[in-house]
Amino acid sequence: MPKKPALSPQSPGSNSGSVFVVSAPSGAGKTTLCKALLEASPDLQLSVSYTTRPMRAGEKDGVDYHFVDIADFEKRIEEGEFAEWARVHGNYYGTSIRRLEEMSRSGKDILLDIDYQGAAQLKKCLDNGVYIFIMPPDFAVLQQRLEKRNSDPEEVIIRRIENARQEVLEAKWYDYIVVNDNFDFALQQLKAILSAESCRTTLILPAMQDMLN
Repeated sequence: MPKKPALSPQSPGSNSGSVFVVSAPSGAGKTTLCKALLEASPDLQLSVSYTTRPMRAGEKDGVDYHFVDIADFEKRIEEGEFAEWARVHGNYYGTSIRRLEEMSRSGKDILLDIDYQGAAQLKKCLDNGVYIFIMPPDFAVLQQRLEKRNSDPEEVIIRRIENARQEVLEAKWYDYIVVNDNFDFALQQLKAILSAESCRTTLILPAMQDMLN
């Protein structure tokens, strides 16, 4: 049996930053938005996931993903290395527990670009998670974006659209929903979420104890 993944408990007011978990159906613009958000937010760091999917043009191992084969990934599952993992469109994706905890101890905020299945796993064991779902304006636009990629055959695009119809139903349990109809406005909304979360009472009060005693 695979070992059950577990994260070290995170208490409110600790030195750890917030963990922003972003999910979306394929083609909603999640990856592009996340890259732009990282460029605009120097205190935000990306948790690089592991995956078994093929590397796409322009991607770099260790930067976009840690690219591994299926045998390697399944061994990591058995050894309990992942805080979350899921199989999406026939490929595995997962987040390293050790790397997530190392990044959290730095005090900086963390960004995870992951599927809703992995986000649901994290929600059960992560106290400082902020969950954001990127929604396409409609399925017609989503299909146009997938076709514009020119990276998938027609049958794969059809499957992704079918999966998207199920994935958007999961948005209801996320903390925030950002509709990516206009890229610049969607990015502005993501920045606003980061700014609002930095003002949470549980983060501010521990630093103000001298005033409260």
